[in-house]
Amino acid sequence: MKKLIPGIFLAFLFWFIMFSPWTSQLFNFWAVMLAATATLTIYSLILGKNDLKVVYNFKMSFILVGIIAAVGLYLLFYIGNSISNLIFNFSKGQVENIYATKVQASRLLIGLSLFLWIGPSEEIFWRGFVQQNFGKKFGQVKGFIITTAIYTLVHIWSFNFMLIMAALICGLFWGWMYLRFKSVIPGIISHALWDAVIFVILPIT
Repeated sequence: MKKLIPGIFLAFLFWFIMFSPWTSQLFNFWAVMLAATATLTIYSLILGKNDLKVVYNFKMSFILVGIIAAVGLYLLFYIGNSISNLIFNFSKGQVENIYATKVQASRLLIGLSLFLWIGPSEEIFWRGFVQQNFGKKFGQVKGFIITTAIYTLVHIWSFNFMLIMAALICGLFWGWMYLRFKSVIPGIISHALWDAVIFVILPIT
């Protein structure tokens, strides 16, 4: 727990800076996100060094699993967005607000950052470090639930219902993948591909 608390505090701080209405306009979102994921990745790799062989075990099948998972998650969000637009009159506006950060950097830079760094780094920290350590402390299922709850809550600073629900679904999805495959690799592939596709290549707005 001594390893986890400072890292989770840092995550809450970074996500507050990126998403809160009091701070988000003061900084470039992508610069803060890159700094946040770099800090949290270094933190988790150093303090989680004893678990690296377990967390990063690799099988060739994980590549296909990650690709299929990314496609499945994208389709889930595409359908979910259509349903949300029918149910909630605020849905479209909130989703557009999520995409508003695209004006702060070029499409190429955003796409490459999401695919090569941000997506993988989030999995390294949230699943490979936080879920791994909560799982060791409380059991794998409870660790999965606790990590998903925290991953969802750090997005609460946005006060954006659609973003918070998206974080919940993604947390459940990638958390289950880590629980199922006992490796962060499938989640890294899925997260990297999904980020780049849904935000740059085929946005759902």
